[in-house]
Amino acid sequence: MTPPSARVARALLSVSDKTGLVEFGRGLAELGVELVASGGTARALSEAGLDVQEVESLTGSPEMLGGRVKTLHPKVHGGILNRRDHEGDRAEVEKHGIGHIDLVVVNLYPFEETVAREGVTRAEAVEQIDIGGPSMIRSAAKNHAFVGVVVDPGDYPALLDELRGNGGALADDTRRRLALKAFERTAAYDAAISGYLAAQETSEEDPFPPRLAVGLGRAQTLRYGENPHQRAALYGDFLEIAEKLHGKELSFNNIVDVQAALALILEFDPADAAAVAILKHNTPCGAGVGETPLQAYDRAFGTDPDSPFGGIIVCNRPFDLPLAERVDEIFTEVLIAPDFSEGALGLLQKKKNRRLLRANLDRIERAELDWKRVYGGVAVQEADVQIEDVAAAQCVTARKPTEAEISGLAFAWRVVKHVKSNAVVFAGPDRTLAIGGGNTSRVDAVHAAREKAARVGNDLAGSVLASDAFFPFPDGLETAVSAGARAVVQPGGSTRDEQVIEAADRLGVAMVFTGARHFRH
Repeated sequence: MTPPSARVARALLSVSDKTGLVEFGRGLAELGVELVASGGTARALSEAGLDVQEVESLTGSPEMLGGRVKTLHPKVHGGILNRRDHEGDRAEVEKHGIGHIDLVVVNLYPFEETVAREGVTRAEAVEQIDIGGPSMIRSAAKNHAFVGVVVDPGDYPALLDELRGNGGALADDTRRRLALKAFERTAAYDAAISGYLAAQETSEEDPFPPRLAVGLGRAQTLRYGENPHQRAALYGDFLEIAEKLHGKELSFNNIVDVQAALALILEFDPADAAAVAILKHNTPCGAGVGETPLQAYDRAFGTDPDSPFGGIIVCNRPFDLPLAERVDEIFTEVLIAPDFSEGALGLLQKKKNRRLLRANLDRIERAELDWKRVYGGVAVQEADVQIEDVAAAQCVTARKPTEAEISGLAFAWRVVKHVKSNAVVFAGPDRTLAIGGGNTSRVDAVHAAREKAARVGNDLAGSVLASDAFFPFPDGLETAVSAGARAVVQPGGSTRDEQVIEAADRLGVAMVFTGARHFRH
């Protein structure tokens, strides 16, 4: 038999998000639970025909300061915080006429949604900082030995089922679970507030807040991490940006690869041309642009026909049926696009192990800080969203690049920043021809790209080359030219720049300096 002290006899409801409120309130009332509510919550319940006591009637005090003060009262917090098995607490609540509150149902002012709006003012944001709500949540969560606390409307149905099947009481483990969820919610809420206010105080000279507050909810537990012996989970809103339309859940490695794919495809405006990139192990193995997605894909695929198997393909335009038919010829782990035509979707869904993701690119904030985990903390940097205008770069050689070479250099420069350093990209105006990345020396990167091109039959004669950082010696440039490169884009800045420039002039190639490097470690 459920002890009387464990039953939910009175509930306090004060919610901003009224999803499911009336149904939950009706379910509680049917269980004989007395309903107490504040402001708009009380009105919503009353208009639904439910008997509800307003908070100001409970406390004997009116709402004040435009609603800023309504639940900050001993009859609210005393009712929540008193320990039912503590003799002193029992005596005090009886002395002051304070009744128990056994269930607290609160969700908070929509601060996160408010600050996400374009053009919101600081004053508007500050008004959405909830005070009474977090206080009630924390009180109930602290006293979870006796009080249930609900912060998520998604929990309403299961809680009603438990109350109905458990004599009107919540089990101890349920109250513990709800308390943890409540503290997680207030922690995330405070992190959002401190993050917003900190961002208001940052400047061009100092863009980093003095303290990082992280409040990301767990999106899902992953099957495993990079390797099967590593456990893993995903936090935050990534799955709302990379929306799964078909296939198995994403793995840890899939997620890292998808992030790399999205970062690369954002370099290419779909209004200019269709662009397709193919990635494997978090780095590009081919990229192309064209009039159609299929044309762009064929150009990307030609860079390295071996690697796309089991890889990721991303397109900056919707997947159409011709592209889907070509892609369907090989197995790929993940296909990403802003959308999929009906025909493409119907074809691609026939393979159950293939993941199809709709990329909601408008939800991406490219300027978000970039975090790298280190022992004891994180290293934080600004995101590398900068891309230089190659046509306006400094030509340092006697021969100037042709118009076609400038087009190729601009294309290669957008791709090379997404290849792991040391990185080089051989390209034409509309496609990559060979990629060398992740090497410990720049000349090795050139050799690797050259050798791969030779093996798959890509002719590098007349190509252009992009290097993510400067050539420290002439040997890398000389190797690239011997492979067929006729124009080069690189940052410059080496102490041996003059030697490299002299080598370029001697070999008759054009070379431009952008003045900016794009390491990717």
